[in-house]
Amino acid sequence: YRRERTLVLRSSSSALYNNLAVLCPPSRPPAFGAVHGTTLSLLGNEGPPRQLQARGGASALSTPLLTQAAWCELPARVLLVLTSQRGVQMYESDGSTMVFWHALDVPEHPAAHSVFARGIAAAGGHFICVGTSSGAVLVFDIPPKGTNVTLSEILEQHRDPITDIAAEQGQAPDGAGDLVTADDSGTLCLWSTGEEFTLLGKIPGSGSTCSSVTLWNGIVAAGYGNGQIRLWEAGSGRIRAQVSAHARWIYALDLAPLTGKLLSGAEDSFVHVWKLSRNPDTDDIEIQHCHAECVTDTQVCGARFCDPAGDTFAVTGYDLSEILCYGPA
Repeated sequence: YRRERTLVLRSSSSALYNNLAVLCPPSRPPAFGAVHGTTLSLLGNEGPPRQLQARGGASALSTPLLTQAAWCELPARVLLVLTSQRGVQMYESDGSTMVFWHALDVPEHPAAHSVFARGIAAAGGHFICVGTSSGAVLVFDIPPKGTNVTLSEILEQHRDPITDIAAEQGQAPDGAGDLVTADDSGTLCLWSTGEEFTLLGKIPGSGSTCSSVTLWNGIVAAGYGNGQIRLWEAGSGRIRAQVSAHARWIYALDLAPLTGKLLSGAEDSFVHVWKLSRNPDTDDIEIQHCHAECVTDTQVCGARFCDPAGDTFAVTGYDLSEILCYGPA
């Protein structure tokens, strides 16, 4: 890979996990989004750059901070989902029209910990799952069109704030879950989606936060605060590989569904590309290092592939007012 172009943001990127959203529509250039404080900067394939504001503040002084943004691609429609300290906002994919707003329950006597939503994934054909700081996962049922979004279920298995949620990007083997949720303690929960979500298994944490997680062909790839990437079997919950991938906290993982390439970005200024595969003879899960890129003096906080094969990727960094795009060398 080599650096191809730079996209200028109106403001820098906040130091948040997975702070880069990418939408790759077929036969059109990708759209990008990055969170800064109370706003999301959008660089679209449609029209001029725009900024979306967090909702839920009674006045300009109390506008809540955004925690994440992601496009959720469902078979019938694509929605842009924003999470904040107050709730969940859903927009049409270009950010032009707000479809739905869900306020988080704020306790009457706030404890020492803050309230926020974080972790966004489309799942099961017509659901969008969003994590919360209480450890609950909100499951929203999304209609094919219109604004009649409903909260259909709340998954309560985590005791710590949710950090990331991922849905199956390939073909799950029989009996394997198609959704994984991760939290601040490093605990992972594997789910089978359907009209009701079923907990298939729980992988306990080992003292390090799981900041980002992906799921591909029954392989769970999880990035941790200690710089490790661990690969788990989504059916049995068994660990199959462990790599000391980064010297510092991992902030982002992404997966290219067509090829099994895995992208990791961390506080150590490095972005790595890996290749996941299953050995056809032994069914062992294998990981191979493909590429390393140093983004000098930059704490990487977002890294995403820009196409399903993983031939191009983009990177954001804390306090960096640009999105850096990389393509084939």
